[in-house]
Amino acid sequence: MLSLSHLVFLEVAANLSFSKAAKALYISQPAISRHIHMLEGQYNCALFERKGNSIQLTVIGDTIYKYLQEAREIQRKIEFEVSTLKQEAEAAGNLKLGASTTVSLYIIPGILSAFHQMMPKINIQVVNRNTENIITALLNKQIDVGIVEVENKINLVNYDYFTSDKVIAVCAAKSHLAKAGCLTLTELLKTNVALREVGSGTLSALTRELKKHDISISDLHAKVRLGGTEALKNFILADLSLGFLPQKAVTKELRNGDLVEVHIEGLEISRDFFFLTRLGENFDLIKKFIRFSQRFIQPDI
Repeated sequence: MLSLSHLVFLEVAANLSFSKAAKALYISQPAISRHIHMLEGQYNCALFERKGNSIQLTVIGDTIYKYLQEAREIQRKIEFEVSTLKQEAEAAGNLKLGASTTVSLYIIPGILSAFHQMMPKINIQVVNRNTENIITALLNKQIDVGIVEVENKINLVNYDYFTSDKVIAVCAAKSHLAKAGCLTLTELLKTNVALREVGSGTLSALTRELKKHDISISDLHAKVRLGGTEALKNFILADLSLGFLPQKAVTKELRNGDLVEVHIEGLEISRDFFFLTRLGENFDLIKKFIRFSQRFIQPDI
């Protein structure tokens, strides 16, 4: 079993920050330092070195980090498999899920509630990041499974289809664009738009669709770029600009009449979401969660 000092080291190594590790583990920063010093005494070597205002792993520290990541995975699998054999409803374990904004805010909450009713002792932590950062976190073993839109598949990851969504153009009901109801691509290029940040799945989907019409994302008159679906939605509600948002994110606002969909002639933006897991890993809890989620969305599969 990994000691508390090992778990502290894993958190510091993942964040490369004593303060962030202290916040994540709900213990003081001096306590974090004591645990690291204990391990450095145990291994008789430095695990971190300072570079200006930041820290980084030493060569030995990086080696220990990789082995401890593997040890943590083995420990988690043992705990889950043993508890599952006792009784599924009593199965205990931890699952760290990374999801893009659309999934974490509008798709996964209902699934998590239903899954927790079936397996109440499973602790699930959801990390909300954009698509690009989720893949990085998965490969760095900071999360167990990711749910993101996939543009280009990579060899180190398994992909399981989850669900689909559309990205639509919307504006505030007070905007002059609401009366038009439809724009040509030429008119779109003359319109003020608000976009998501680079790295988001929503922006990537829009970029791919525009490319089919020989239009670059830089050709649009981007008034602002915002990090996060809710931030972009709230800006559109307050402004007169056009915004591109996931359909699932604006269902309520469209129904209430606060937002209006603006059709862009020739533009159909859809995207598929996949479960991402590390190639070669076969953790039963992850498989159960993926299968449960797929059936929740599509009961007939």
